[in-house]
Amino acid sequence: MSMDSCHLGRRAVLKVTALAVIGSIFTPLHAAALPAITVWKDPNCGCCGRWVEHLRRNGIAATVIDNADMQAIKTERRVPTELVSCHTGEIAGYTIEGHVPAAAILKLLAERPPGRGLAVPGMPVGSPGMEGGQPEAYDVMLFGSAAPTRFGRFLGEKQI
Repeated sequence: MSMDSCHLGRRAVLKVTALAVIGSIFTPLHAAALPAITVWKDPNCGCCGRWVEHLRRNGIAATVIDNADMQAIKTERRVPTELVSCHTGEIAGYTIEGHVPAAAILKLLAERPPGRGLAVPGMPVGSPGMEGGQPEAYDVMLFGSAAPTRFGRFLGEKQI
């Protein structure tokens, strides 16, 4: 092997190494550490699918289970009646009810407050999965350890 071909081989190795390092810099560090969410939804619900896509765009892997008996899931997960919405999820032992923004879920996982989960009651216009129309401000509620309390206030997917 000549010196030139050996030199080209080293250059190629250096280029590949540099690209790998650059690629790792731009990969979110938390992505590998995030647990996946399991989402139960009615098979005919479109907003639930849009909410799942919102989560995936924000680095949360999701497994979707279609279930026509959503009330049974909500009862099993002990979602308070006043906080019920259309779909229910489970991530890292927490229940996620309704159109909870990914930012709130990530905050929940980082802070690990006492409680069973987060909920966005109803289906607020502009919440993730309910885009369209004039967005309205809404509360994300922490529930389970005591009376539900505000965990965050949002407009669209942004905390306000």
